[in-house]
Amino acid sequence: MRPRVQIKKLRPDAVVPAYMSEHAAGLDLSAAIAAPMVIQPGERTAIGTGLAFALPPGYEGQIRPRSGLARKHGITLVNSPGTLDADFRAELMVLVINHGAEPVRIQPGDRIAQIVIAPVVQAELVEVDELDTTARGAGGFGSTGR
Repeated sequence: MRPRVQIKKLRPDAVVPAYMSEHAAGLDLSAAIAAPMVIQPGERTAIGTGLAFALPPGYEGQIRPRSGLARKHGITLVNSPGTLDADFRAELMVLVINHGAEPVRIQPGDRIAQIVIAPVVQAELVEVDELDTTARGAGGFGSTGR
């Protein structure tokens, strides 16, 4: 079953996302900016998509980096993956950071990130005095030796 996602263009130059291949998981998101912008090494900024979404209840939009931008320029997302909740209706902004050694120019309409529409499960939290034990126990980062 494919969830129906409503999209509203907030700017005439906004690009409606599209799957770029038959089995792509993510829809590419594009920059809806008035003029080219430059992101300096180490700089982070929010880039508007010019779009607002209405996701159906029980779904979220996971905002993820584009592998090509990461590989070529060191551009990734500050809060990866970002989350677009089903009840959010304002413009989707993408928080990017330049981890590369050179400034990166973003042009209006450039593909800057991707959104994956995924089901959400809200858990029932139960407060207890003790948790069950496991072989791993309290072992944290790297504790499994793998």
